Amino acid sequence: MISNNRECLSIGRIAPDFTAITTQGVITLSQYTGKWVLLFSHPGDFTPVCTSEFIAFTELSPEFESRNVQLLGISIDSNPAHLAWLYNIQQFTGMEVPFPLIADRDAEVSVLYGMVNPDRIYEESVRDVFIIDPTRRIRSILAYPATNGRNMYELLRLIDALQTTDRYMVSTPANWMPGQPVIVPPPYTYEGLLERASMPPSPDMACLQWYYCFEDYSDLVPVTPDAVASEEDSQ
Repeated sequence: MISNNRECLSIGRIAPDFTAITTQGVITLSQYTGKWVLLFSHPGDFTPVCTSEFIAFTELSPEFESRNVQLLGISIDSNPAHLAWLYNIQQFTGMEVPFPLIADRDAEVSVLYGMVNPDRIYEESVRDVFIIDPTRRIRSILAYPATNGRNMYELLRLIDALQTTDRYMVSTPANWMPGQPVIVPPPYTYEGLLERASMPPSPDMACLQWYYCFEDYSDLVPVTPDAVASEEDSQ
């Protein structure tokens, strides 16, 4: 039995590189270094939920492209099956899927990323999403049941949140949407706590508690990539 490698992958780790056949030719994950990558698996071609997802991804592909995001689909189906399915989608929708769909017939990539159905009753990949940043670091892992499709707008929102976090070194609160205030990092020392707690009210930063402060990120100065790396290493 093929072992599941899911426990080896977590947020913050470098996404394992791979080479694979796709509907757009042979690719490697590392060729997309410098771009965000949304790697998503689906249970099977010619299935209704997966078809709805590929239509939705295709409709919103310009939104992903505008965020420097490369979409990569994958399932344990052959390349001929992928091609026939994408052609079928084009026939009844008029839309051409613009991103590569990986043919993982031997399940090598699916096992590497823990995307294989764990009960092994059906030889299929589960419905997972890996969001990988331009340095090939895994930033988010999401899992969905086979019966329920993903919300593409939530994936776009999460990418917006991650990119805002990187650009300004802030956090985003629950239900955050682009344009809304962000959370300012809390103090990491007692001295910093006292300084924050004694700050007079400011129009630039609203604090409900010393550790719970908000700011309009449009007023912030973007940080350099080196500063982001330094902050990640310190956490």
